[in-house]
Amino acid sequence: MNEVWVKSWNDLLDILYAGAWSPTLQRYRSPFAFRGVSDRGYRLETTLRRLGGDFVKVEPHLLRNFRKYAHRDVVEGDTIWHWLSVAQHHGLPTRLLDWTYSPFVALHFATANLNKFELDGVVWMVNFVEVHRHLPDLLRLELDSLGAHAFDVEMLSARLASLASLDTICPTPFALFFEPPSLDDRIVNQFALFSILSSPTAVLEDWLQAIKVTCSKVIIPAGLKWEIRDKLDQANITERVLFPGLDGLSTWLKRHYSPKVG
Repeated sequence: MNEVWVKSWNDLLDILYAGAWSPTLQRYRSPFAFRGVSDRGYRLETTLRRLGGDFVKVEPHLLRNFRKYAHRDVVEGDTIWHWLSVAQHHGLPTRLLDWTYSPFVALHFATANLNKFELDGVVWMVNFVEVHRHLPDLLRLELDSLGAHAFDVEMLSARLASLASLDTICPTPFALFFEPPSLDDRIVNQFALFSILSSPTAVLEDWLQAIKVTCSKVIIPAGLKWEIRDKLDQANITERVLFPGLDGLSTWLKRHYSPKVG
């Protein structure tokens, strides 16, 4: 795993936008997905895995009961990929991990928690285009046939009707990235996408190291967090925008007017 320590705001931007130039398109279109966390000690582990216990056996029960009790409130789609997206979005433990196309949104999540400002943060960068080169042929051809780099729920539903089919389509674990449906403004504004591993017991960090996909763990020193946070606020990358509504507004105002710590 390539671990990179940031020295300054300008250094950070150079690192996050490295590799964004596409010679084929002659445009700056980054092949990276970003994930920001406030503590560099956090691994790329799913909330399902962190649940502990016999979480593999618990997973289908979590989803079955979520679908049963939430069904009247969710009408857009009835595929496993819709339900996984909705469940992840509302905090149910799943085998998904949250990512974003936006390095600034990732930086927000690395610097939003004032209680973690004494700790180094991290932004993970993963080349999801490279990740998809390791897909089983059936899924890789689905992407290629549409000229896409990431899946959506309709594409996945056409090939994978259940999590069981995800587990059995290939004897070795693989990962994929997909865009959730636009459930609300929060998902849209966060420029969100999810990752999923075919094995619920695998850890994405370990899998990425094993197959040698281009990825970086960009370490944000605690001493740089305030500068980054203030510049993100000036760029309007705040809870007020990323979590539209009164809850996001209140969270932003509370943080914005809190005294500086550390």
